[in-house]
Amino acid sequence: MSNGFKGSRGPTRRGIIAAGAAAATVSGFPYINRMAHAQGAPLKFWQFYAPGGSVESQVNWFTQLVADWNASHEKQIELEYVPNTEYMNGTKLATSFASGEGPDIFIISPGDFLRYYNGGVLQDLTPHIDPAVQADYPAEVMASRKVDDKIYAIPMEVDPMAMYYSVKAFDDAGLNENDIPKTWDEFLELGKKLTNGDRFGAMFHTAPGYYQNFTWYPFLWQTGADFQKDGKSAFDSPGTVQALKFWQDAIETGIAPRQMLGGGANDLTANLASGYCAIQNCGVWGISQMRANAPDFEYGVFRLPVPEGGKYVTVGGGWAFAANSRGKDPETAAEFCAWALAAKDEASVQRGVDWVTKAKSNMPPRTSGFEVGGDLFQQGTLGTFANEIATSMRAEPRMPPQVYKIISDAIQAAQLGGQNPQDVASSASKQIDAFLASYRGAPIL
Repeated sequence: MSNGFKGSRGPTRRGIIAAGAAAATVSGFPYINRMAHAQGAPLKFWQFYAPGGSVESQVNWFTQLVADWNASHEKQIELEYVPNTEYMNGTKLATSFASGEGPDIFIISPGDFLRYYNGGVLQDLTPHIDPAVQADYPAEVMASRKVDDKIYAIPMEVDPMAMYYSVKAFDDAGLNENDIPKTWDEFLELGKKLTNGDRFGAMFHTAPGYYQNFTWYPFLWQTGADFQKDGKSAFDSPGTVQALKFWQDAIETGIAPRQMLGGGANDLTANLASGYCAIQNCGVWGISQMRANAPDFEYGVFRLPVPEGGKYVTVGGGWAFAANSRGKDPETAAEFCAWALAAKDEASVQRGVDWVTKAKSNMPPRTSGFEVGGDLFQQGTLGTFANEIATSMRAEPRMPPQVYKIISDAIQAAQLGGQNPQDVASSASKQIDAFLASYRGAPIL
């Protein structure tokens, strides 16, 4: 995951306004002096889990986390729930920082890391993390959260992608696990056999956004292609065209729907468990969804299929805790992030294991998490992910919003717009090159 870019981080002032207190724009985000705010006010922690989330185990984990901190620290934390639709694909978080009122603590994905790092609002967490704990994180897990060997976000999970399938749908079509496809062509053929008047054979995410890009990347990589290399676009390649066409073929052959149910292709309950589709491209978190919402539904998982001559790889994403360097108390916010997920004590490690095995279902980001979790990562579907799905995994890329949007538009144009994949790849590549020529932010990975 070479980047080919070097850039220095630092405030870029574009002007100063006066409104009783000084305010300056810092790399695209205003810096509003918040020292006038009440020093005793609790630090706000924005995320899309609690206290208003729909999954009780996740609500309880976050609630207990903050309660434990508040019981042992003078400076208090307060959870603030933001619905996932507003947090992940909406503008609420970015808008809050643009107005100088961003949360003190928030969760961030690798895909959107550079928006906030280049915007100058990520606090350096490194001083609060013991070197022994830093070594507990594999380099590929932490790389997208670091700049110049400093840590700016602490991962709470690792999310590999796979294919989930309905055992009943397979049975109804006279199929079994021996029919699980290994190649893209086999996948499309199987999808035809599983498609009928009441059910689609397969599902990929169709709504534009960071999540769709995230789910498409492994198909790009399986061809040997990439979006950039040595500081220049690599998007105009046969592999890119092949990956765009694969998703386009799934729609145009009728085996995959244009419209998704519920929360989209990251929602197994609304789509696979309802019988809307027979196979669904989803991440490891789907295990906890099914456990909570469709415990009697029989399903299996298998690796992402690969193109002829390609090499298997999946993508590993995951959210991370971050602190606002322009918040009310950046040092306490940073201390909280490290205390919660990256402390040396057993409680911190166990807290992380509880998140990925009880509250949700993920791979632990810390090596010690696998040791503490033990048999939990050797059994059932979680064991399948740990020992079969995640054995060849590349971290979710981090890129500036402008590059993400170019790729998102390309996926949409091919998948739903029916445009020629070669034309789409060529056009997107020119746009990426034009942007990269003047990019001066942190390294793109």
